[in-house]
Amino acid sequence: MSRPVIIALDFPTATQALAFLDRFPAQLSLTVKVGMELFYAAGPQIVTAIEARGHAVFLDLKLHDIPHTVGAAMQVIGRLGVRYTTVHAAGGAAMLTAAKQGLVAGAAERGLTAPQLLAITQLTSTSQTMLNDEQQIPGTVAASVVHYAKLAQTSGCDGVICSAQEVAAIHAAVGPDFIGITPGIRPLTAATDDQQRVMTPAAAAQAGSNGLVVGRPITQATDPYQAYQQILTEWSASND
Repeated sequence: MSRPVIIALDFPTATQALAFLDRFPAQLSLTVKVGMELFYAAGPQIVTAIEARGHAVFLDLKLHDIPHTVGAAMQVIGRLGVRYTTVHAAGGAAMLTAAKQGLVAGAAERGLTAPQLLAITQLTSTSQTMLNDEQQIPGTVAASVVHYAKLAQTSGCDGVICSAQEVAAIHAAVGPDFIGITPGIRPLTAATDDQQRVMTPAAAAQAGSNGLVVGRPITQATDPYQAYQQILTEWSASND
């Protein structure tokens, strides 16, 4: 199983995103996340442009709608050649199953490998108070995350997006082969920004994370390539 460090391209325009990628060695193949802001601004063409540079794309749109709509949208995404994409586990089993079927069908139309489908459990900005008072979900954040992970697995997803703090519990519940990709990764010297449940790369590796998503500590660094290498080194050393 590959264990990527995924760079979140949280830029408002394609020009800025591609200029950022040009700051890395041309021969280096990255895995990068295209989220809502960039995709809605630049469209599918940004995925094509990134892939043309030799990089893999994690298309993070967090779909959450009725099963038919999500399945149809995922069929389109399946044609793009991305490596990962996301849905909200809260959408339910029928929606998750439709999403997986759509990805497989779309990829097959182009003779491509279907993207891995990752379900959002709870956002890393979700606090205990938000879970109980605003979402009206009883119990702990960790229990909610494990519940959604089980639902995602039985519905055909390949893994989940979750805090590194919950990876061990997820693997204990559904097995070690179910992917746990973790955002909210910050080096010790970085600010936590608007995320509540954060962890360092080394701690995430020790917790069992299968991949990291890192944004501002790399994209806002004076030397993004050096920042990426430092995180990659810490992550890789802790996975040995």
